[in-house]
Amino acid sequence: MTQVKFSRRPLEASFNNLVDDLFAEMPGLFRNGSQWKGYAPVNIRETEKSYSIDVVAPGFKKTDFKVNLDQDVLTISAEKEEEEKNETGKEIRKEYSYRSFKRSFTLDEKIDGNAIEAKYVNGVLTLNLPRKEEVKTASKDISIQ
Repeated sequence: MTQVKFSRRPLEASFNNLVDDLFAEMPGLFRNGSQWKGYAPVNIRETEKSYSIDVVAPGFKKTDFKVNLDQDVLTISAEKEEEEKNETGKEIRKEYSYRSFKRSFTLDEKIDGNAIEAKYVNGVLTLNLPRKEEVKTASKDISIQ
């Protein structure tokens, strides 16, 4: 299973961009304060029978997620609408908000796309991607006539 890579910016000479270029393969997690900007961190585990993808996305509901498999590309996305609150007080500080995100992964032919399962528990979306069972040809003795 391979992850779809993000495009890389051209290398710039300034020191501030040097640090960014060292981590160019990882999208900016906290580029806008402490808010996600179109990105959710994932952990991918491999076992003998399956792959497991954990997407860290606290504060969302199950209905906010969309998981789509189109040919061999698995896309996980979530979008949460900002709720309008009619409060008389003013916000003094707002450090977080829920942002939409979208992650795509290219699946190899070893994964059974029809058996993918997903569950959302305690802020973590877990997808189980079982491997296809390999069909082994039975050996047989051929008689010589």
